[in-house]
This record gives sequence, structure tokens and C-alpha cells, in this order.
Amino acid sequence: MTDQTQSIHGTPACTSTAAVVSAVDLTRRYGAGGAGVDALRGVSLEVACGEVVAVMGPSGSGKSTLLHILAGLDRASSGEAFIDDVELGGLDDQRLTLLRREKVGFVFQFFNLLPMLSAEQNLILPLKLAGEKPERTWVEEVIANVGPRSRRAHRPAELSGGQQQRVAIARALITRPSILFADEPTGNLDSKAGREILELLRTCAAAYGQTILTVTHEPRVSSIADRILLLADGQIVQELNHVSSGEVRSAIEALAA
Repeated sequence: MTDQTQSIHGTPACTSTAAVVSAVDLTRRYGAGGAGVDALRGVSLEVACGEVVAVMGPSGSGKSTLLHILAGLDRASSGEAFIDDVELGGLDDQRLTLLRREKVGFVFQFFNLLPMLSAEQNLILPLKLAGEKPERTWVEEVIANVGPRSRRAHRPAELSGGQQQRVAIARALITRPSILFADEPTGNLDSKAGREILELLRTCAAAYGQTILTVTHEPRVSSIADRILLLADGQIVQELNHVSSGEVRSAIEALAA
């Protein structure tokens, strides 16, 4: 298991570089025969505890497929995927659902908030579904640090896109997951709100030791990611470290060309 201790906030604080999420030679093929499409072609990676890793690449490169397999939302055709040393392919649907509930937080591009619930009710919904009583101290801390504090009683339709995504991130954090997956978290936001959400993800990693793996088209992710993995044609073709958003944009354009 990943070597972790509890932070003062009650969330995992990383004390080692052990992998929270890893993959070995993952493939995913949709369809059969000549009509089949290979979305992933032998992807291997590791995400260490407390890392923020971004997966980028041209449309159709396999980014979302990879994220969904690593989060247990889809199954690989071959290869292995692990969360905290648990191999996902060996789990039946019931055990996979339980693992996702205990270890995975997920942030979607379109927020996926329930319109009839307030921001706070959406935030604590994963705990309710798991039959757990919300710990008020932790709920208040997440609302204070992630927000939106002043609009906790408002329904999603009364919130801006950035505020809705804050609620979605808070909801993903509330169960203290081993890994937070974010699928295009800024894709439905304007430039200012998108920048704030990226900064918020970096804050979550710094304050809570939260491990984050995000798929994005946003070159500004270079300002918050520890590493950027570039995918093309279902394979990791390059890793970027300590680069500018301009360099990221150029690398993506080169792949697309």
C-alpha cells in the first residue's frame, strides 16, 4: 500500500514517492476485426503520492480513455491498472464500485451537480450515498478552502461556472480520496475562471497532499503540474517537465501536425 500519514487536515499527507496510480502496458480496443479502433496501445505510467500530473494530446489521442480506465470507469482490453496496489482488472463490478467510492474522486468538465440540491448538499452527497455521517469540521474546512463559502445554500443554476466547478472539486475531496481525477476541469469555463480552477487544484495538492491526475487541453496547466505526459495515437510519446505554457502549446501543435 502507499506509504501515507494523516495531515493535520485529516487528508493523506505523502511521505514517500510510492505510486498511488499506475498502469502497465494498457491497451483498449473498441470494436472487432477491421472496424476495430485502438484507443490505447501499450500505455505505462506511475503517479506518485502528492503529484499533479497532466495528460495532454490531440483530440482522439486516447486521453479520456486512459483516465476512465485508471479511474475504474472503463476496463482495459489488456494490461494492468492499479490504485494503491489494487489491480482494477481483477475486481468484479461490486468491488470496483466500492473501490471507486473509497479511493477515487472525480471532477467532470460539465460539473455533474444535481440541480435540485444546494451547493452544500451536492458537496456531501458522496458521504450520504456511502451511508456515512458528514464530519462537520471537515465539511466546513472544505467549504472554507475550496468553496464557494458565500453560496453554499444556492442551487447550481444560481452559481457561475467557476463556482459550480469549485463545488465539484469540493465534492471530489470530501471522501478524502487517494486520487483525484479531473477530466477537462477547465473546458467549460472562461479564461479567468479556468485559471482559478487550475490554481485551486495546485492548492489542494499543496495543502492536503492530494494526488491529482488531470486530462486537459489547457496549456496553462504547466503552471501547476509536476509533469505533463503527451499522448498521440494511444501512446505516451513525450514527458514535459518545468516548461512554459507556450512550450506546451508548441509540443501539442507538433503532435497534431
